[in-house]
Amino acid sequence: MTRRVAVVGAGSSGLACIKCCLDEGLEPVCFESSDDIGGLWRFKESPEADRASIYHSVIINTSKEMMCFSDYPIPAHFPNFMHNSLIMDYFRMYADHFQLTRHIRFNTRVLQVKQRSDFSRSGQWDVETENKDGKKEKHIFDAVMICIGHHCHPNLPLQDFPGIDTFQGKYFHSRDYKTPEEWRNKTAVVIGIGNSGGDIAVELSRVTKQVYLSTRRGAWILNRVSDNGFPLDLLKTKLMMIQRQILPFGFVCSLMERKLNCRFNHSLYNLKPKHRLFSQHPTVNDELPNRILSGTVQVKPNIRRFQGSSVEFDDGSVVEDVDLVVFATGYRFSFPFLASHVVSVSDNKAALYKYVFPPELDRPTLAIIGLVQPLGAIMPISEMQARWATRVFKGSIALPPVATMLKDMRNKQEAMAKRYVPSQRHTIQVDYVSYMDEMAELLGVRPGILKLLLTDPRLALNVLFGPVTPYQYRLRGPGKWDGARQAILTQWERVARPMQTRPCEEPKDKASCKWPVVLSAAVVGLAAYMNRNSLPDLLQDPTQLWARIRV
Repeated sequence: MTRRVAVVGAGSSGLACIKCCLDEGLEPVCFESSDDIGGLWRFKESPEADRASIYHSVIINTSKEMMCFSDYPIPAHFPNFMHNSLIMDYFRMYADHFQLTRHIRFNTRVLQVKQRSDFSRSGQWDVETENKDGKKEKHIFDAVMICIGHHCHPNLPLQDFPGIDTFQGKYFHSRDYKTPEEWRNKTAVVIGIGNSGGDIAVELSRVTKQVYLSTRRGAWILNRVSDNGFPLDLLKTKLMMIQRQILPFGFVCSLMERKLNCRFNHSLYNLKPKHRLFSQHPTVNDELPNRILSGTVQVKPNIRRFQGSSVEFDDGSVVEDVDLVVFATGYRFSFPFLASHVVSVSDNKAALYKYVFPPELDRPTLAIIGLVQPLGAIMPISEMQARWATRVFKGSIALPPVATMLKDMRNKQEAMAKRYVPSQRHTIQVDYVSYMDEMAELLGVRPGILKLLLTDPRLALNVLFGPVTPYQYRLRGPGKWDGARQAILTQWERVARPMQTRPCEEPKDKASCKWPVVLSAAVVGLAAYMNRNSLPDLLQDPTQLWARIRV
């Protein structure tokens, strides 16, 4: 009998879960509360309650080769960094190609997910849903995959800003920001220098009178465009990650900080934080330094208080007549349809083995997919988690004993606390390459470099020295894809393709007078040297020098 799996949410993680269930012979039923796929990446003019929301201009910070699903490359003509509308186009192509939409029940909200009375034996779940007409249904599933992300509930810490209740302008969370037009010639304050805060400050600065960007700690600013114009994340190789693990943490940070400061001096721009580069989730922004240099964005410290329409900062400076305050202060995550004893969430922390499985359930039939904040793309990570989870559901992979899982979780928490500055943003932080390799090892799909060197040297060199694209994890093991090798060998062609929009020939050498001039100067110099004893006379009458050269 086919095992039925409930998938909650049809964003990028939910789509990957449906696909992985089908690959493993499971029967997925996806419940999506809205009328479409896409989750976070689907732009809507008006934010919906308990759903992620983005602004119109959002462009993803990870390049297409690093963010695609591992067995479905993004088309070559798509730009390397895609607008949210193109990401939605890719999701639709993926869903159509693998016929995923037929397994989704749209406009259906999950009200409750709870263990059945015989859970310790069956591992089954009761799932209660409600459609847009208010009709409620109860279902029984053999497993559940939760894919609601961590950008649903805005964190709006108004209690940390005295006087906000007296503020005469308008304030809202960044999830409610859509476009800048209504703030033309106004004065705006953006609180928070994460990716959203930086983007919104830059965009507002094009139309407002002035933007003030308030940050408590500062930030290291990365550029999407790296050496030779290549996308930054494509330069992250397995060899580089091995070096990072060997070299001291402080030394690696110093090398990269020096490189970032070569682009612009973070101290000069009032952005340099007290923490090291790899101790915080970095901010990716191509334009912020230009806006600061032009004066349209001013970097300020934390806000001390609001008073009417004025804002006072910790350095004592005051800005009058502020019209808008945007709180780019992050998000909280929760699972309101789950009992707290199943997955407990406190201070944005959830106790999950490998960020996926609650460790103390009698049966491993509940998986949380996509609840990570990676230094890299989340789509391949969610897919890898889903591939692993579905194999666990089938019984093909067994989880280790509870004590082992708890120890692994403690080790991760200690490592995170040691490396990162305290922040609710850093409770689910993972490094893309190391986490993907860790999960691939559990799944049995991590590429074997030594074996590849012996059997396919060209591919091995691409895997070791090239970008860690998701296709590497389809070369072997469960879910092996025959197109993986070709996808790896042609990845740089897809990087270059969208930029090849006009013929660009190398300039041809033109006839030059450089060499005649050089030869003439050499002859004159030689003649001067040979007649150095009579040089004063020759300088008085240069025609004598010319006569001797002719002779």
